[in-house]
Amino acid sequence: MHTAFAVLLLHAIDATEASTVVEDFRKNGYAIVQNFASAAEVAAMKTAMQEKTDAYWAERSDPTVFRTDAGQEAAQARSRKFFESADRVEFFEEAEGAALNKAGHALHLGDDAFGRYATSQKVRTLLRDLGYERPVLPQSMYIFKAPLHGGAVTSHQDATFLRTDPDQTVVGLWLALDDATPENGCVWARAGSHREPLRRVFVRDRDRGEANATMVFVRTPPGRFYFSERLGGPPANARAVVEAPWEGADMTPEAAQLHGFAPLPARAGDLVLLAGTLDHLSFPNTSPQQRHTFQLHVVESAGTAWHAANWLQTDRVGGFLPLGVEEGEL
Repeated sequence: MHTAFAVLLLHAIDATEASTVVEDFRKNGYAIVQNFASAAEVAAMKTAMQEKTDAYWAERSDPTVFRTDAGQEAAQARSRKFFESADRVEFFEEAEGAALNKAGHALHLGDDAFGRYATSQKVRTLLRDLGYERPVLPQSMYIFKAPLHGGAVTSHQDATFLRTDPDQTVVGLWLALDDATPENGCVWARAGSHREPLRRVFVRDRDRGEANATMVFVRTPPGRFYFSERLGGPPANARAVVEAPWEGADMTPEAAQLHGFAPLPARAGDLVLLAGTLDHLSFPNTSPQQRHTFQLHVVESAGTAWHAANWLQTDRVGGFLPLGVEEGEL
């Protein structure tokens, strides 16, 4: 790792002053990069999204609910807006319709603050330092987590939704645009759980044709799919089958702590890195403070295939947006 960049990436989550982001990421499955985005970048993204949301509410039609609680499978199962959002930006509302849940999933393709950040040199450099050779960007999203409305996100692994073969390679770049606290819904994670196998996948069921496709959760063979060893996953001789019966279920903070979860508070501008098989969640925003985030999900394209059954499929010429020195395609 470049010395200057290593100094930039130092943080203090469950580690010593001298530990690096890469070391923590490989050890815990998560890491926090403090002040990764400047105050100006954060402000520009929030301003750009305010313009988009003003336009959405002014022209609102065919509102679509997006759920991240135990009822998410039924909510997203037949949503064409959800299916077709890989190459454009769609808005999704909270279940009660009083607030927005998120905007996605192609904000990174815009010629604005989101696109500039997503393709910035610091993002590319960070991915290279994490071990990515030809990273590509399938998905970006803006999560609103509105005051007193932002719902829970149940325990999950990001690779469930963004699977690659033969190994899991997705990494989440979770940028806090507001201070994220336990009260307004910061991320909670189980340290070291990124070494556990992928337990389920969210796939397109095309049995009745693409026009009638639905989304379903499917259990994976026990102990079959793991996070890439090259990126911090377990070596072949240390892989174990680990069950997580709480996955996808509603849970209290007290129960989460008993299962080994801990909150990861972050300041506006901090970046939380999340390995694709890391077990993580967030609780409802019960505070009067919003918790906006901009999230990128990146995968490796070198020696890796994007799974044909993934819910998200692009029609973009050239495939997903490359973020490495060499342009990869999936």
